[in-house]
Amino acid sequence: MALTVLAVDDSRTMRDMLRLALTNAGFDVHLAEDGVHGLEVLETLTPDVVITDINMPRMDGFGFIDGVRATDDHRAVPILVLTTESAAELKTRARNAGATGWIVKPFDEQKLVSAIRRVAA
Repeated sequence: MALTVLAVDDSRTMRDMLRLALTNAGFDVHLAEDGVHGLEVLETLTPDVVITDINMPRMDGFGFIDGVRATDDHRAVPILVLTTESAAELKTRARNAGATGWIVKPFDEQKLVSAIRRVAA
């Protein structure tokens, strides 16, 4: 059975790249354009893995992670942060909020797929 992935990113180009890469890898891909939209999608979806950007309008990745972790249904879902940011303090903040891993953009397709499979196992 295919793994279900929710990818949250405000960049249409990045969402399109993620959809293509992850669909080609056999994942069932759902997309959201920011943290608010991501939480709305989670009301009707139980993904195996969530991928989120950090810098987004309306609700950033930290707020989104907090929102995901505040729900009983999604408290244990692995969350991978996919962002251009690489500062150690942001990684620590994300980990403390409940992120499982951190990947810096631009992403390597095979490494991303491998990371998703690893955290979903």
